[in-house]
Amino acid sequence: MANPTESLNQGTIAVRGGLNTDEQYGSVIPVITPSTCYRYHEFATPREFDYARKSNPSRRLVEETVAKLEGGADAILTNCGMSAIHLISISLLTPNDLVVAPHDCYGGSYRLFNSLSQRGYFKAKFVDQSDPVALKEALNLKPKLVLIETPSNPLLRVVDIYEIAKQAHEVGALVLVDNTFMTPILQKPLALGADIVTHSCTKFLNGHSDLLAGILVFKDQQLATDVLWWANNIGTLTSSFDSFLLLRGLRTLSARITLQQINAQKVVEFLVNHPKIANVYHPSLPLNHGHEIAKKQQKGFGSLLSFELAGKAEALPKFLKALNIFTLAQSLGGVESLICHPATMTHSGITAEARKTAGISDQLLRISVGLEDISDLLNDLQQALAVI
Repeated sequence: MANPTESLNQGTIAVRGGLNTDEQYGSVIPVITPSTCYRYHEFATPREFDYARKSNPSRRLVEETVAKLEGGADAILTNCGMSAIHLISISLLTPNDLVVAPHDCYGGSYRLFNSLSQRGYFKAKFVDQSDPVALKEALNLKPKLVLIETPSNPLLRVVDIYEIAKQAHEVGALVLVDNTFMTPILQKPLALGADIVTHSCTKFLNGHSDLLAGILVFKDQQLATDVLWWANNIGTLTSSFDSFLLLRGLRTLSARITLQQINAQKVVEFLVNHPKIANVYHPSLPLNHGHEIAKKQQKGFGSLLSFELAGKAEALPKFLKALNIFTLAQSLGGVESLICHPATMTHSGITAEARKTAGISDQLLRISVGLEDISDLLNDLQQALAVI
């Protein structure tokens, strides 16, 4: 018999994740299951859940929902986004293995791969994946894992998931795509050839800046099962309470993404035409790195954007101080609008030389556009720019 959820649209899957699963009382909303241990049926006969470090009913509902959204076979929820990246590193890579990552990836991912490689856990190489020569040279080294992050953080550069995955598979590499910025509403990496998708669920999937979580979604069930052994082994999994909150956040994912995109596009249009803005970075712009690819592999351009102020360096702190609605903070994807200075925040953990190579200037600012009224957002930017 066909699964009736297979034909559902993304927004419906997100809303209905876990609904009507309570058999005891018939609760529409799933209950929170805080228990850390579960009674065996009898000697040597465990139930579906036996110990919460391995799995938990509340957590499982989130994993099933996000796996459906991404079109994957299974998923593993972790206690933060970096925990998900670390879990893949520790479970798949050995000292002689190589991971190839973008030269302009998220600072936390860069720091983790770089520091673990320096300790000899594996080898890491950071390359410009939009450069076909550099990518080919890296793949000729026969990596075990290739990380793709598109759009990139913070310059919103877009690379071709299908082409990179195809080339990576030809040399026997697994492909991991960080889909945090786009979410499964706007981009489906597994359908484009990825083997694993990861999210910082702290961001868009939850959408309310009030919990930490990460997730890995797998195309292959056996790979998911193998990695779950490591998740249980090192204890990367999240609590039932955070799982409940995350599932609640997922219910509004499609609606939030839709309005945040609309707001972001208007912010982009405002900044592009402002004389005190030197550069604007957003996949919707024809001159943005990978714009044509974005039109092909994404269902929208997203609500993250970056820009550089024109003029002297002292203008930047004055501008930030004058903002009233945009909050200076280093997360993204929540209902509130945030602004971030990557060089001193998200990418402060990497060297100035690495930031320069990635194109992250000291004048660069990143905005996560929220759900506030767009007129208020534009007015806030206008008045803050007026003081510099």
